[in-house]
Parts: sequence; C-alpha cells; structure tokens
Amino acid sequence: MIKDFDFKQNYNIDDLLKIMEILRSEEGCPWDKQQTHDSIRNNFLEEAYEVVDAIDRDNKVDLKEELGDCLLQVVFHSQIAKENGDFDIEGVADGICKKLILRHPHIFGEVQADTAEKVLDNWDKIKMTEKGQQSYTDTLKSVPKAFPALMRATKVQKRAAKANFDWEDVYEPLMKVGEELSELEEAVEDGCPYKISEEFGDMLFAAVNVSRFLKVDAEQTLANATDKFIKRFEKVEQKVEEKGIDMKNATLEELDAVWDEVKSEE
Repeated sequence: MIKDFDFKQNYNIDDLLKIMEILRSEEGCPWDKQQTHDSIRNNFLEEAYEVVDAIDRDNKVDLKEELGDCLLQVVFHSQIAKENGDFDIEGVADGICKKLILRHPHIFGEVQADTAEKVLDNWDKIKMTEKGQQSYTDTLKSVPKAFPALMRATKVQKRAAKANFDWEDVYEPLMKVGEELSELEEAVEDGCPYKISEEFGDMLFAAVNVSRFLKVDAEQTLANATDKFIKRFEKVEQKVEEKGIDMKNATLEELDAVWDEVKSEE
C-alpha cells in the first residue's frame, strides 16, 4: 500500500497522472503493471462507444463519467509510452496543440475562411501536407481499418468524392444497389461462398453510397433499424404468448402474421 498518498476532496489532471504512475510502479497494481498498448486496445474502443452512448441518451452524469474513463485510457497509454521511452503526456498535449494551431490558420494566421466549408477544405489540405500524402489514394488508405465498416466505407467514399470521383445524384447509386443485388443473387445460385461474400460486400458498399447522397448516417441508421427490430420482436413475442402459441414451435406464417399485426399498430 502506498502510505504517502494524500487523499483529497477534489482531484485534477495532475493527480490522475500521478495515480497512473503509482499504479504502474513496482509497488502498484499487479494488473495495471502487466498492461500494454495491445492488451488495452479494445478498452479504448469500448470507452469511446460508452461516451457516444451517453451523448445519445443525453445523460450528462454518465457523459462526465465516461469522458473520465476515456481520459484514463489516454493517460494509461501515455504512461506506458513514457516507460518505453517513446513519448509522454506532455508530448501528446504538445502535439494536439500544434495541430490545432496549424489547422486553424484562419484563427491563428492570415488565411481567410468565413464558412465551415472553407474551414474543412483548408483542414484537409493542411492534413495532406502534414501526413505527407501525395495522392488522393493516400488519403483513402489513411482511413483507419479499425473503424466500424459502415463508417469506414462512408469516409473512404467522401474522400474519393473530393477527387471528383463520385456519382451525379442519388439515383445512380440506387441503380448500383440493384445491380449488386442481382450479382449477389447469381452468386447465391452458384453457391460459391467467396463470391457470395464479395457480392454481399459490394451491395453494402453501394448502399452506403446511397446513404451518403441522402445525407443519412449509415452506421446510425442501421443501429436505429436494429433497435426498431428489437422493439417489434418484443411485441411479437408478447402477442404470441397472449395467443397461447409456443414461439419456438410456431410456423413462419404464424409469426409473420403477428409481425404484420404489430407493424399495423405502429
């Protein structure tokens, strides 16, 4: 036990850094000492999603807590990096401060940008220069593969569109979805697993193009559709029980009829 640690009513960021240093020390926590960037990688993803969930629920108490958990991940990785001689939290702060200043020349420099569109255009140009990206392909490749697939597809398509590689209107990608669906049906008839997977992916990618033109978030709309399915399924299950039907032994026709009944009541 760390005997010289002072307990306080209120703590700040410096206290958090000190606590993490203690947890990673020889006298610290056996679990914390064993962690690496790789071992806590998924923790960061989970905490980020929990922040988003708190925002979606408009719960400020949970948001405060989840932001703290995310901050912990930043401090945790920074402490590991410091021990490895790579960088520390000061370097992280220095880097993001410099990035914000460089990418806001309309605030900290002489560049004129009086609309959000001009700001984003400047941001992208500066980002390409900073990262040494020589082509539009480089910008596509730089989209992290760790992104959720729909989110990554959307971002890649948006960057391709900046190179003027895009459809004229929403009807063209809608037609493309139909083409990809036909190709998927052919692959299913052929029964080739690899081809089925490939064509299904192409159909999803085409659907993301449609969502982009309609200005709806593909990731969020799929999440909403999943939530809607769960709510309807719950009502179907309740109605099936009220009718005295064993759901596991019910026919598809019986369940479809109840499903349609639930939809008609919405």
